[in-house]
Amino acid sequence: MLNKINYLETGTERYPMVFTLNVMESIQEKYGTIEAWSSLIQREGEPDIKALKFFMTEAINEGIEIESEKTGEKRKPITGKQAGRILTEIGISGTANKIMSTISDSVETDTTPKNEETTKSPAKK
Repeated sequence: MLNKINYLETGTERYPMVFTLNVMESIQEKYGTIEAWSSLIQREGEPDIKALKFFMTEAINEGIEIESEKTGEKRKPITGKQAGRILTEIGISGTANKIMSTISDSVETDTTPKNEETTKSPAKK
């Protein structure tokens, strides 16, 4: 997984959004599985707004925390209500596209693993 930060932009703010194992864990705690959550936001008709808001809150707050660790700038986490306002301003389809893009970007694998050990068996004589 990659820690790729995508941004949601409203008329006045720019919110970092990431999909990390921390976000995945939160989704599993609330919805049981990532697949169960995913089916709610991708269902026919209209997506489950609560599931969208939950993801946005978790993903944005994780992005804020990562940026704060990197820059030292302290930014307050958002609430579920603020996520709803962001969703309202950006629109459901725009937000859903950004969520799918964020997930897709994050689950791409790096072709050069940094912490993978390669062990070779000693040559037999």
